[in-house]
Amino acid sequence: MAFWRVFCRALRKHFGYGHIPQKWAHLVNEFLLKHLNPYVNYHRPCFFAEVRIDAKGKQRKRYPYKNMMTPYEKLRSLPGAENYLKPECSFQLLDKIAKGITDNQAAEQMNAAKSKLFQTITERTG
Repeated sequence: MAFWRVFCRALRKHFGYGHIPQKWAHLVNEFLLKHLNPYVNYHRPCFFAEVRIDAKGKQRKRYPYKNMMTPYEKLRSLPGAENYLKPECSFQLLDKIAKGITDNQAAEQMNAAKSKLFQTITERTG
């Protein structure tokens, strides 16, 4: 559930809340699969909650700096994380993807691809 909240926030940050016409769906989907998803999962850090129960029994969430990591790093930190992977996938393969480029390079590539996507949509619409 937390992953989808983070992903939707990242998606809306880049695309806004406006309607995306169906004729652009294949271009947007390609951008999501090739650029935004890898950026969000492997390079964009986020805070993960630490839940504590107070004296009244109420759950209190704290977001300490030590819990700031990428979703991929969080997956790796879980006990028995290998069990969550598909049989054809391994952490060695995912590590190659995660460490293939730096966080800044991933952000630059994602922003360049987003600019190209918006330019294509604008040219074909206008």
